[in-house]
Amino acid sequence: MAGDPLTRWFRACVVLVAAVVVLVTGGAANAQPAPARVGANGTGLTLDGAPWWPVGFNAYQLATDWSVNRGCGAQVDLDAYFAALPGVTITRFNAFSALATNKFTGAVDFAPVDAVFAAAERHGQLVIPVLTAQDGACEDDVFKQRGWYVDGWQQQAPGQTMSFQDWVDTAVGRWRTSPALAAWELVGEPETSVCPGGNCDWANRVCPPDAAEVLRTFMDDAGARVRALDPGRLITAGLTGGGQCGTQGDEYRYIGESPNVDVLQYHDYHADGIPLPGDQWNGLARRIDQVQEIGKPLLVAEIGQAAGECLSYAQRAADIGTKIAGQRAAGTAGALLWAFVPDPRHDECTYDIGPGDPLYDLLDAYLPDPPPTT
Repeated sequence: MAGDPLTRWFRACVVLVAAVVVLVTGGAANAQPAPARVGANGTGLTLDGAPWWPVGFNAYQLATDWSVNRGCGAQVDLDAYFAALPGVTITRFNAFSALATNKFTGAVDFAPVDAVFAAAERHGQLVIPVLTAQDGACEDDVFKQRGWYVDGWQQQAPGQTMSFQDWVDTAVGRWRTSPALAAWELVGEPETSVCPGGNCDWANRVCPPDAAEVLRTFMDDAGARVRALDPGRLITAGLTGGGQCGTQGDEYRYIGESPNVDVLQYHDYHADGIPLPGDQWNGLARRIDQVQEIGKPLLVAEIGQAAGECLSYAQRAADIGTKIAGQRAAGTAGALLWAFVPDPRHDECTYDIGPGDPLYDLLDAYLPDPPPTT
């Protein structure tokens, strides 16, 4: 399904040329990748070679800097955010090309994303940068359809500073030197559907027969570009996992078998207090079985439950605690909560997790004990 030998040879040549181009363009791309602190050992993860079951937050807003970019939510005090995290955690954040574009000049400006990596490094924390999102939020607001995964990702769209292919090369070449880098994520919640008439509401989308093949080829080819530039780093597929187009049923395993996918994901909403949500075909229990069959870790990279006006924060922490305990016992490899914001809306019912939320104490309970002092 991934192509004949000649096609694979051609793709390999393209990736090699891309790697050479990035390496000779100067700047951070010339530096060697930092040693990878996070690894995969079968269906589990490791930190500095030791078994590790990571926890943390999604904090998509971290690269917002209103003095530079269009932003993605509120501006965050980066040092305050990372300093408040208990122990060594993982933070998953948006590192889109739009957030590395100066809104006044239209030129590339790495400062906002650079600042996230620098703050994480200062506080000994780890991050997963998401290089683009399926729905186009905080970018061009265009939902990605099948054609984007076929070859659109290699083309520069009007109004963009570069193609996604070029952004992958640029981002990996620049931030592979950071000791805070846990893994790369190409696309958050990818799916290869088609939107008849341009209406991409979920009920209007059509899933083409070759959806899985298209997504697998994308993961093979785009992942190969990452691998060529940062060969020791993990690549995580940001799959929702609930039966979306291209990952339905056994297609999820097929995507996970890509040589350029090291860690799979599942995103868990609307099943408060239930550790293993979903049905027998696309539920979390089935996904755990599939990753065990192929021998790769499964990170529950988004766990979201609404609280505020509708539910106490203490009750949310108890529900999520029940969920995480059950998922860990069932064989998942870690859990990240959705989503930290610096300005939680306490008078509304939202997924917001603000400073001091009881969920901080919940995460702290899952962190390994620090090494004894001598």
